[in-house]
Amino acid sequence: MIQAHIYKTLSTANGKMLLDIRLNIKKGQFVTLYGPSGTGKTSTLRTLAGLLSVDKGQIVVDDKIWFDSEKKINVSPQQRRVGYVFQDYALFPNMTVRKNLEFALEKDQDRSIIQELITIVELEELQHRKPETLSGGQQQRVALVRALVRKPEILLLDEPLSALDIKMRTKLQDYILKVHRKYELTTILVSHDVGEIMKMSDEIYCLENGKISKQGNPLSIFTNDQLSGKFQFTGEVIAIAKEEVVYIVTVLIGTNVVKVIAQESEITDLRIGDKVIVASKAFNPVLLKIEK
Repeated sequence: MIQAHIYKTLSTANGKMLLDIRLNIKKGQFVTLYGPSGTGKTSTLRTLAGLLSVDKGQIVVDDKIWFDSEKKINVSPQQRRVGYVFQDYALFPNMTVRKNLEFALEKDQDRSIIQELITIVELEELQHRKPETLSGGQQQRVALVRALVRKPEILLLDEPLSALDIKMRTKLQDYILKVHRKYELTTILVSHDVGEIMKMSDEIYCLENGKISKQGNPLSIFTNDQLSGKFQFTGEVIAIAKEEVVYIVTVLIGTNVVKVIAQESEITDLRIGDKVIVASKAFNPVLLKIEK
């Protein structure tokens, strides 16, 4: 479990901003920090990792104090069991994939973890190649595995998939969920992609001006209704066409195109480019616009 009260004055493009947030994250949860740029999401990750000093507050992970301003405790980044994945892959260009991973090993650590991770994220055919010969998605897979080599308690993901195309992004999401579940990680993601958040997250913290404005599960945060059913997919509206007395709404879900029949009342506020949930209700597909 992560219990943290982080209090930090930040310098932003708009001047000084006070980051004042409380987190209470259960062990094994997948949590997303969501909100506009400049609201303190990345700074929150950096404080948890020990890469950014905290003015005052407390960070406790599994009953171990990582930071306490009153007790003057501040565990170094090297001693915090954290894996951190950035947008920038930050791989050593002169080393092969396998050498990059081996470099992350702790002294006397069992090296079998390298092969285990390579197998899980399907890097076997790439392990002897250098980063410059890999695609962006392949490099990000290596960066993800490298963050897991030391078996962290917490995995921090700072928009690691934002620069990837949708096909590769979807594949990396699946890899992240796979390792999150296999190693029973507590994972904190920074993301602006609603579809990604809906797919991956158990809980969302919405940040505004350095404070938490809303907290809850993805469906309660992004929609006004609680849906139940056998399926729920997030997509983007790419076309709306009227056919006699109904409308046909075309939705892009991942790399697939789905057509949904809708009544006029369902499409009144719907525009091309809107994010929607396609879900089942009484065995019929329904559309629900995602509110940002």
